[in-house]
Amino acid sequence: MDMIIFEVGLALALITTVGFISNKLRFSVIPFYILIGMAVGPHAPHFWIIDLRFIESSSVIEFMGRLGILFLLFYLGLEFSVKRLMKSGKSIVIGGLFYVALNFISGLLLGWMMELPLKETLVVCGIMTSSSTAIVAKVLVDLKRTANPETEIIMGMIMFDDLFIAIHISILSGLVLSGAASVGAVLLVSLSALLFILLFLVIGRKLVKYFDKALLVPSSELFLLSVMTLLFLVAGFSEKLHVAEAIGALMIGLVLGESSHVKRIEHYVLPFRDFFGAIFFFGFGLTIDPSALGGAVGMAVVAVILTLICNYLSGAMAGRLAGVSPQASLNVGFTLVCRGEFSIIMANIGKAGGLMPSVQSFAVLYVLLLAVLGPLLTKESKSIYKLFKRLRGERKPEQAKERS
Repeated sequence: MDMIIFEVGLALALITTVGFISNKLRFSVIPFYILIGMAVGPHAPHFWIIDLRFIESSSVIEFMGRLGILFLLFYLGLEFSVKRLMKSGKSIVIGGLFYVALNFISGLLLGWMMELPLKETLVVCGIMTSSSTAIVAKVLVDLKRTANPETEIIMGMIMFDDLFIAIHISILSGLVLSGAASVGAVLLVSLSALLFILLFLVIGRKLVKYFDKALLVPSSELFLLSVMTLLFLVAGFSEKLHVAEAIGALMIGLVLGESSHVKRIEHYVLPFRDFFGAIFFFGFGLTIDPSALGGAVGMAVVAVILTLICNYLSGAMAGRLAGVSPQASLNVGFTLVCRGEFSIIMANIGKAGGLMPSVQSFAVLYVLLLAVLGPLLTKESKSIYKLFKRLRGERKPEQAKERS
């Protein structure tokens, strides 16, 4: 009996339920999607037609999850655009570089401590370096901090981080997915991938005016079909060149982000991003056996501690360079702690390349811990800052006068 449609309906029912719970709790929905996926899957019970193992529909859910990655990265490109990336200046270059360097080095350190092979170590570096743009943006909006002086620094740093991750994914794809064995072959694949990205962005900017003319159609159906055609052709062609399909989606998003139709594109794509993005996180959870996570607990806890230290230092450095208050600097570091979609994309690359399964287990625990800790630390940053001051023995001016 063909139960694919019914199973997909069950999956959507579970996703929707935890979405309502997350909304009620006013918390990031990503951990809920992953957790409900982990709670079901191959190890789940089977009652009559209620089959929570999702065996028949697994390939369909996996494909829909791949679409989720494409729409997440495509929308991200639309939000930033090449021009905006180039104009962001100091906040991107200095704060972002320091943030990426510290977190990437912490990944190398963790890989060395756990005696991981080179490929696995580079995947771990990507997992630990990539903040979650989706969670960060949601936290800033929910806490009403979009107008805060440090928010510009946060967005600049996360844009730099996203740009770095795009390059890292392309290199990692060449190393892990191409099957290249020698150092020369890996470098050739990686350099060709980077060359393709640069050429695409340069040529794409020249073609924006032609895209604008092609998209100047009143029919919403033809407009959407045209956008989807560009997205899928570029993403598919990127994959043929051993550049992750998600990077192809990001690149065409960056190009179309400079189009005069960008607001209309965002309007049509947003529902696809939210719908397929939710299935992406759920599908990732389905691939995880909770009983196999125990071996990654120690590694995940060490990684979380390293990330908190690195983010505190990078936030302090970026805040000092930008001239904001120490408390605002703490906000920068804590807000960027959140991990999510990019870390999972990295883990999926590792899985596709046949790397150690423990890397995926590590990614799950690491993302879950920081997707929960990040918003909590950001929300309580004011109290934490006061606690830091007390621990350092600092007193308010009034208290100092009374005691003198």
